[in-house]
Amino acid sequence: MSGDGGEASAGGETGDGGETGTGVRTEIRADGVALVTLDRPERHNALDLATAAELTAVWRRFRFDDSVRAVVLTGSGDRAFCTGIDRSAAVPQPGSPYSLDDPLRTVGPKSSDLWKPVVAAVGGMACGGAFYLLGEAEFVVAAENATFFDPHTTYGMVSAYEAIHMAQRMPFGEAARLALMGTAERLSARRAYEIGLVSELTAPGGAVDAALRAAAVIAACPPDAVQGTVRALWAAKEATLERALSLAPHLISLGNLPPEQQARLFASRERGHRLR
Repeated sequence: MSGDGGEASAGGETGDGGETGTGVRTEIRADGVALVTLDRPERHNALDLATAAELTAVWRRFRFDDSVRAVVLTGSGDRAFCTGIDRSAAVPQPGSPYSLDDPLRTVGPKSSDLWKPVVAAVGGMACGGAFYLLGEAEFVVAAENATFFDPHTTYGMVSAYEAIHMAQRMPFGEAARLALMGTAERLSARRAYEIGLVSELTAPGGAVDAALRAAAVIAACPPDAVQGTVRALWAAKEATLERALSLAPHLISLGNLPPEQQARLFASRERGHRLR
């Protein structure tokens, strides 16, 4: 659970019109593709508690909307896709050491039992809690200005859920380096493409259009066959994922520094980083 508190471009023809809520904008296009945009550019599209709840509600609503046959998920503006949880968000925790409340645990589509295909369109930064979303998309399209990093260890936090999701999407050594290098290093879009995290690279500003084109092809196929294929793909890694996620709350409880120490590390952070 981390965030810097970002932006990617959005566009395309709409069908039923759009909805705007606390921090999520949705448009259902005539071709059966829903465009979901994280709409907090002034906070690098970081998720506060209301936005996280709204995103979960969007996935749950799409389960019952047969006009939605595929989804593109992006962030507003060109500076960030998403930077995880907003650091200004207060997340009360139960007193028991056996319990951990994670407000991002259900922000991904699969966690909300949505088995319609989701394509992530990334421009700018994608870091920390953004990996909950990337980890539950079918594939990722990224603009050349996209970067990926995980700040947890720098600020005295365990990267558990985030590292688990990335270990499912990229070679183990690359996932380990991403999780352990903290803010000192960012993964470039080009490198992410080379290692398979990203399936298509576009010019800056082009990720959403490319993702919409791919999603439109998928949405044109018979939906039961598509959703069955999505379910089969996820079944291939489900047992390993469930086992790893069951350990995550305990690892976080054991390894995280107290919040005040995390805040001190965040306040004294160095701004420089290496891009690879």
